[in-house]
Parts: sequence; C-alpha cells; structure tokens
Amino acid sequence: MAKQSSKSETILVVDDDPQIRTTLDSVLKSWGYKCIEAGTVADGERVFSDILPAVVLLDIDLPDGSGLDLLTRIKAINSDSIVVMITGDVNVDNTIEALRGGAHDFIGKPISLQELKITIRNGIETRELRKEVQSVRKARSEKFSFDQNIGESAPMKYAVEMARKVAESDINAVLLQGETGTGKDLFARAIHYASARADHPYLAINCAALPANLIESELFGYEKGAFTDAKSRKEGLFEQANGGTLFLDEIGEMDVTLQAKLLRVLEDNAFRRVGGLKDLPLDVRVIAASNRDLKQESGEGSFRLDLYYRLSVIQIDIPPLRDRGDDILLLAKHYIEEVNDKWRKTRKLKDLAPEAASLFLKHEWLGNVRELKNVIERASILEDGEHVTARHLPFNSRPGASAAADGSPSFILPPSGIPLADVEMQLVHQALERTGGNLTQAAKLLDISRDQLRYRLKKEEEGG
Repeated sequence: MAKQSSKSETILVVDDDPQIRTTLDSVLKSWGYKCIEAGTVADGERVFSDILPAVVLLDIDLPDGSGLDLLTRIKAINSDSIVVMITGDVNVDNTIEALRGGAHDFIGKPISLQELKITIRNGIETRELRKEVQSVRKARSEKFSFDQNIGESAPMKYAVEMARKVAESDINAVLLQGETGTGKDLFARAIHYASARADHPYLAINCAALPANLIESELFGYEKGAFTDAKSRKEGLFEQANGGTLFLDEIGEMDVTLQAKLLRVLEDNAFRRVGGLKDLPLDVRVIAASNRDLKQESGEGSFRLDLYYRLSVIQIDIPPLRDRGDDILLLAKHYIEEVNDKWRKTRKLKDLAPEAASLFLKHEWLGNVRELKNVIERASILEDGEHVTARHLPFNSRPGASAAADGSPSFILPPSGIPLADVEMQLVHQALERTGGNLTQAAKLLDISRDQLRYRLKKEEEGG
C-alpha cells in the first residue's frame, strides 16, 4: 500500500487564462497543497526545471505553443513526473497523443473540482508507488549484483566476466556448473538483475526436490481436466516467468522425458500446458545449474546430449573455493562483517587470527563458500574476543585427537574408553560439517555410499 502523501506537495498550474490560474491556486491551497503558476510553454518549462513539482496541471492550448510539446519537455527532464492535461476541447487524437506522451490523466473544461481532487490524489500516490518500486528494485539489484561474487582470483574474475556478458546478451539458455556451495544461485540472480529482464520475474525450482510428474506440471502448468485433481487451469513457472528468468537448479536430476520437453521449449520459444492442445509463445531465459559433469553424464546416457549442447552454448564453470587462493580470506572478511551487522551489535569481530587464517588457506573447503559462511557464523557465536581463533574452527584438531606429522587426524582412545558407534557418528557429523551438509561429498570423505550415510543418520534419529 502506498504511503499517505503529505499535503505539502507542490503543484504547477500551466494555463494562459489568469482567472483559471487564480481559481485553481485558491482551491489547491484550500486542499493543503502549494501552488505555482505559469501562463506559457516557456515559463512552464523554466518553473518546472526549477522546482520539480509533484504534479503538473497542463493546458493544451497555450499562446506560445502546445501543451503537448511542453509535456514532452517535462518528461525529458523527469520521466516520472505526474502530468494531468486540461483542455476545453477534448478529442480522441489529443487524448491518445497525451497518453502516449506520458500524461497521467486527462480532464476537460469546465473543471470538476471533485474529479480534479481525486485525480491529483491518485497521481501523487502513483508517484510515491513508483519511488517505492524503484527503491525496492535498486536494493534488490545491489543485493544480487555481481559485486556480491567476491573474489580477485583469476578463475573467479573470468567466471564473473562471462556472466556479465551473458547478462547483456539476448541468449535464452545458460549452463552454470560448479560444486555444491560455490554460489551458482547467486550467479543466476546476478545475471538476471544485471539484464534487461530485471523488471520481470525471477523464478527458481530445484529439479531434485520434486518427482518428475510434479515438476512437469510446475514448469508447464496444466489445463482444467488434464488429470483427476486438475479442477482449474494453472499457470506453470514458464508462463509466470515470461519476460524474465527461470532458474533450474540441479538440472542433472531432471527426468530424461522431461529433458526432451525442455529442449523443445528452448528451440521453439514456446510451450504447451499439460493437457493443452496449442503451443503458447514464450520469452524466458533459462539458467540451468548442476554440480555434476553433464557432458560426462550425457556420454553415460543419464543426460540428453542434445540438451547439454543446447544449454552449454554458454557454459560458466564456477571455481571451487580451494582453487581461489586468497579469495578465501576476502570471503572470510566479508562474512565476518555480515555477522557483525546481523548479530554482534556490541562485540564486533575484526578478522581472522593469524593461525586461523593459515588453517583457512590449508582447508579443502569441500562445502565451498557455503561451508566457509557456516564456519564464520559458528565462530561468531563461540568467540569472546575480537578475532576468529583456531580453537573454534571445526576442522582444527580437537580434544581427544592429535595431529600426525602430515597434518592428518590421528585419533587417540580416551583412558575410560568410548563406544565405537559414538566415534563413527562423530566422524559422520564432522564430514557433514566440513562439506556444508552435502551428503554425497560427506560420503566420499568417509569412503562409504550415500545410502550408507543416510542409513547411519536415520538410525541415529531413531535412537538406534
């Protein structure tokens, strides 16, 4: 809802009739507005430039030109200006030209004061709404800008530069590849908000989160009666994102049959609702992402090769954190500042302690940026001083463990003993913490299958 506008707004009246100007001046002031007058195109343009009023009441017939010309000049000075055209000769041509020129509304003479009052109020509310929308758009663009992809390493700079070029292009398909936690979703949003599509929807779906039949109806929508529970027509994400961007995360999990339908959408720029009989035109940029090597998987038959080639016309490989050198320290500093703003209002963290910085650079970061962020958040809760120290890092040596000469953990049995199952679960949780919760990567660290890892976690939940 728009804010209630204050009655201190300035209104410019441009009319060659002194009596009309005097009357409007009196009426507007009685409504609580400030009023400035002008009688010609030249005076109107000069006054408008000086004061930038909230609303302009503009007569079409002026002694030194047309109010329609002044409308054009006003819009050139400030495209968001609210201009209400006033004339004693209302005709279709003038109305169409004024509205095409950006006029907010059109009022005929003699002026209805009630109509004028409502028109001015609506115009000011429209102006305030525009300001709010612009503010939200600016904040959103800043939040998801390429500047949020922090890094000075060559691989990261190259990936960001490619993404910037994609944002400026008209290409309708992009593939982001990178390990879990590298920030593929941030890249996708940055591409959207840096593009001409920024004012249109950005929608996302995780292809691993839903079964194939549900993903199809989510993507394409369906017609009434397409299946038992289809009580009415539903728009899918493609339709909702028209003009904007659709982010398909974990596309490698998409069913092969559905991959064929996606390929057709990208080729034809059209789609068909489930149960529909006709194709509907579409203008959407699809950004697909995967933490798997889709080219290799297409060779193995689990991903369509033709879809891979269609998506990978532009493929951006987002580097893992371990390949980004000192970017690790830059990101740590960034997230320290972030947690300071969020949680630590009195005791601010300054930076990593030297020993902690050394450990950060040596760590593998299998969970990538997501893992690093989690480590900083954890440390911010545990630290009492101004620096993140080594003792509060989850990948540092812990009580009950010592470091071997090569830096690998060497576990020592406590004198009182410890159940083997407890040690196993401690290792499971360490692996999950190190990988930012990624089950596949954690299972690799433990040299077990993903199903075996899930079995152990389920058994722990059940108290077994």
